[in-house]
Formats: sequence, structure tokens, C-alpha cells
Amino acid sequence: MENQNVMKTGTTTVGIMCKDGIVLAADKRATAGNFITDKKAQKIYKINDNMALTTAGVVSDVQLLVKLIKAELSLKEIRTERKANVKESVNLLAGLVYSNIRKMSMIPGISHFLFAGSDYGGFHLYDIYADGSLTKHDSYVSSGSGSVMAYGVLETLYKSDMKIDEGIKLAVKCINAALQRDSATGSGIDVVTVTKEGIKTVLEKEIKTDLQ
Repeated sequence: MENQNVMKTGTTTVGIMCKDGIVLAADKRATAGNFITDKKAQKIYKINDNMALTTAGVVSDVQLLVKLIKAELSLKEIRTERKANVKESVNLLAGLVYSNIRKMSMIPGISHFLFAGSDYGGFHLYDIYADGSLTKHDSYVSSGSGSVMAYGVLETLYKSDMKIDEGIKLAVKCINAALQRDSATGSGIDVVTVTKEGIKTVLEKEIKTDLQ
């Protein structure tokens, strides 16, 4: 059996653009094949006061890359005496992912991030795919094994003029849809918002049983 700190192979994460901010959501289940290794996994991380991201992929690589981007942005702020904007930050992380996936290793360094942040240019939502490619989204994006179910909800219910409270409710519906049908998604829901007030956790819900 793979170590729980090495392999994680299933999840559902969602990013939703709203008029007044961005909503990030994720489930809490970490798996190694068919084995559930963690029912309280953290998949949304605060990077600084105005940026956050969701994670999917191999746990060890994800954790290392999150630590690296936090450190690099802190060093960049010290060197330049200013905070990096979202575009600079997300391109830096995409470069780290690109380098990581191309290293020779016994375990493939797979990582996938949804990156959300705010700066003087407004709110920004990006998808950093496992190969290091970068895509900006103006509406919504989902990643992980349960993203098919999440996209079905998003395609049906998303509105471009949604407020943050509506986005939170939609994000919960997306994760719930994946909970119903994707065995690698489960155990709970986390929801984080990115607004002018900063990064805020608005929901941390554990699901005691996955019997539907």
C-alpha cells in the first residue's frame, strides 16, 4: 500500500468567479487507489493575505509546491519591497509545476492547482494544469476525478452576475454532486472566499458517513 503522504488520486475542487470575489471549494477525502487514507485532508491553502489555491494530485508534491510558492513570494516581496500581483504569482507557480513534472522520479510528480487572488487589477482565477500549462478563467473551473459532476451543475446554474453568497451555495452544490457519484470524493466540504476583505473560510463541514 502506498504511504498516505505520497499518493492521493482523487478529489473534486471548484473555483467560481463572482461579481464581488471568488469562491473556492473542495472535498476532504484523500485516497490511495481504493483505500481512503484521510477523511480530513486539507485541499485549500491560503498563500498570503489576498491569494489562495486548491490542490489535487500527489500529496508530497502538492505540499512541497505550496511551501515553495509561499516562500518564493515572501522573498520576492522582501527583494522588491512590494507584493507580487496575481499574474506574477501564478506564473511563478506554473513554472514550479512545469519543472516538477519533468524531473526523473520513481513517483510521477503530479499536481493540479486552481489559483485565486485579488490585486489592483481586480479578481483573477487560474487553472494550473499538471503539465504546468496555465489558463485564466472568467467564469468557473473544476478539477479532479469528480469534476465531471461539478461541471454539470456549473453549466446549469452559473450566472455571470452572481454575488459571493450565491457562489458559495453553488460551490456546495457542485461538491455535493460529486459526493453522490465519485467514490474518490467525500468526507466533507471546505469553502473559502477571496474578496476585498481578504481570504476567509466560510464553510468547514465533515460528513460522518458516506452512505447515501
